Amino acid sequence: MRKPLLYLLCLGGFTAFAQDNVGYQTPPKPLADLVLAPPTPTVSVDSKGQWLLISERNTATTTIEELSEPELRIAGLRLNPANSGPSRAVYVNNLKLRQISASATDIQIKGLPANPKLANIQWSPDNSKIAFTNTTESKIELYVADVATATAAKLSDVALNATLRGPYQWVSDNQSIIAKIIPAERGSAPEISRVPSGPTVQENLGKKAQAATYQDLLKNPTDETLFEYYGTAQVAKISLTGAIQKIGNMGVIASATPSPDGSYVMVETIHRPFSYLVTVNRFPSKIDIYGSTGSFVKTLTDTPLHENVPWGPDAAPMGQRNHNWRNDAPATVYWVEAKDGGDPKRKADVRDVVYALEAPFSGTPKELYNAAYRFAGVTWGNDQVALFSERWYSTRKTLTKWVNPTNPANPVVLFDRSSEDRYNNPGSPELKKNAYGEYVLDLTPNNEIYLTGQGASPEGDRPFVDIFNLTTKQSTRLWRSEAPYFERPISILDAQKGLILTSRESQEEQPNYFIRNLKPAPKKGKKPAEPALTQITFFPHPYPQFKGIQKQQLRYKRPDGVDLTATLLLPPGYKKEDGPLPTFLWAYPAEFKSAAAASQVNGSPYQFNRISYWTGAAFVTMGYAVLENASIPIVGEGDKEPNDTYVEQLVASAKAAIDEGVRLGVVDASRVGVGGHSYGAFMTANLLSHSNLFRGGIARSGAYNRTLTPFGFQNEQRTYWQAPDVYNKMSPFMNAEKMKTPLLMIHGEADNNTGTFPIQSERYYNALKGMGATAKLVFLPYESHGYTAKESLLHMLFEMNGWLDKYVKNAPAKTSGSKTGQMSGEK
Repeated sequence: MRKPLLYLLCLGGFTAFAQDNVGYQTPPKPLADLVLAPPTPTVSVDSKGQWLLISERNTATTTIEELSEPELRIAGLRLNPANSGPSRAVYVNNLKLRQISASATDIQIKGLPANPKLANIQWSPDNSKIAFTNTTESKIELYVADVATATAAKLSDVALNATLRGPYQWVSDNQSIIAKIIPAERGSAPEISRVPSGPTVQENLGKKAQAATYQDLLKNPTDETLFEYYGTAQVAKISLTGAIQKIGNMGVIASATPSPDGSYVMVETIHRPFSYLVTVNRFPSKIDIYGSTGSFVKTLTDTPLHENVPWGPDAAPMGQRNHNWRNDAPATVYWVEAKDGGDPKRKADVRDVVYALEAPFSGTPKELYNAAYRFAGVTWGNDQVALFSERWYSTRKTLTKWVNPTNPANPVVLFDRSSEDRYNNPGSPELKKNAYGEYVLDLTPNNEIYLTGQGASPEGDRPFVDIFNLTTKQSTRLWRSEAPYFERPISILDAQKGLILTSRESQEEQPNYFIRNLKPAPKKGKKPAEPALTQITFFPHPYPQFKGIQKQQLRYKRPDGVDLTATLLLPPGYKKEDGPLPTFLWAYPAEFKSAAAASQVNGSPYQFNRISYWTGAAFVTMGYAVLENASIPIVGEGDKEPNDTYVEQLVASAKAAIDEGVRLGVVDASRVGVGGHSYGAFMTANLLSHSNLFRGGIARSGAYNRTLTPFGFQNEQRTYWQAPDVYNKMSPFMNAEKMKTPLLMIHGEADNNTGTFPIQSERYYNALKGMGATAKLVFLPYESHGYTAKESLLHMLFEMNGWLDKYVKNAPAKTSGSKTGQMSGEK
């Protein structure tokens, strides 16, 4: 097969032509080592707190050969047509078990397939088994491992269909699985003629159909045929003996979920008419209930195509949505219905209502909850306790209420706060498995729940465990992470004994798992005291050659009084006496409705010095000071919209970060580069267009012309026609003539992220070229919004390092007319 070309478009001082094939390049060894470092295993804990499942991968990356395999891009999906699964999945290649104890050792799970590509890993309801899929070139297989014997075996020769959502789910009997299999009746893939049968026609009859700029949509009748074929599956109940019981008819099955007691299966089927404007998530769908033996019970709803949903994050489709089983009941379905037409602009006392319907599903649905805002989820406990949440994005309002499902008339408000207020986030409730193997609230006899959270504070993040009394609404702190470590709770192993599983790390110590005893027995006589902390995993440092990198959490102010933070990384052995360093600022803007929320500290100074190849942190290995995750808040309080003063706040935040580094004596203000990915790339182009702060910039996979995203972008809720001045001022494309700083753009040529079409970089580069700017565009073959192939990542770092070396580290002295820190155009 012919090796794919890497197209580089170059300007200003470069001699390469637009289609020169320079081949994939490798950066200096310190940068390459970050890409090639072995990934740390991931860990899953069984619900009884007895076992760890350790999932291992050989490498954190794929290869360009894997990315170049056949791929079908339809209905907002990316499929591998050879096996009816996702085309860009990340796989595990080994599984081990370890008992949760200090003396335990890893137990290799036997019976894994050759050259495993494992995914969709699930514990059985009683934790005695582990199911997972193995992906081959031609199909997706289902395996089950027995925990007691640490032995796995293929459950059946049937092929699973993973085109839409998860391909299987355990039944509560622990002896069977509900799966979406590929039926023999589906036959061979349709033969597609290159000769069209006619034109592709779309028509709108006066209805508003505002939608985001989705990628990979259906484009013609051929795409519709392919989507229908590859999405076709048959729901089946597969026993651990391999016996198969079909349930319902084959169709484009989105999901199939058994009821908690295993008596019923809820099936969602996608059907025509399809859409060329929105993705599969808004296609028409039918919700049916079947008995576990395959008999049809009831159709709950048949939802039409949702092309005309009102625009905005607070909008919702009409009709029933979000059908699920109540986790705490044998077989009760609940769903949500918008009562305001789904339109956030319409005044309404009640916007969403949650309904429930018990088996045998012949009665009248029961009204469980009226939401004044948009329903945001429910955590079930029992017949007396459920926690319902609602939110309203435009005001950042979030509510949590205690509802008695048996008598839901008088819900009790537990938490009423701003979603932006990290300092007062009460945490998330801890869950446990009930008799059905479903996760529900871990309730004490005193009507208390356990809450765990990140613990944001002015000191930085300090994760915690609290116990919260639902009746008194009082919270008692059981434990909190203490300096100089960053330790976060993973699972409550035994509440009575006070045993929790945590992940603990420091700046130089790789995260590992520990048993923390919150109630260690005191020392009596000659008997030693019980240890408060016991380490149970010993994952090594992924890149010991980079130990000694210095990290400091900076806190400083913007001129308007907003408090800002950044993580300062300095090379090993660096001392201030060595003088200021060339600097790389890496950031991603965020919108806020209050300056107080924007000022809150994010992150912890005690977290492990993880030097990711993906962010600016990588370049501390090349001798740069790095201002990592510099906060760039865009604030719009009250009736003001954040983006009305986007450029001014952007420049002020970046300048404040640089000024703080200069004050510390570590940042050379005359040699600062800036970079970001996605919205961070958009930020980078704007900073270079509207300030003289930087000597060079790197923008990866960004959007630069907001008229190409006219119905909103990021968190902007206004359309282009409502705020054209904002769209134009914020678009680097519209300000291409202001670009006087060298800009490197990198983009995956198969980017499927909403809004960041590859044409965004292509057209912006052409605009910069037309204005005589110094710019370079690198398209990475087969890569999407996030790059995954080893060859692509190495080349990305090669390009970034070369750009920073030339335009930042070795930049010529600034001319006397240039004033660092001013807005472009200022005198």
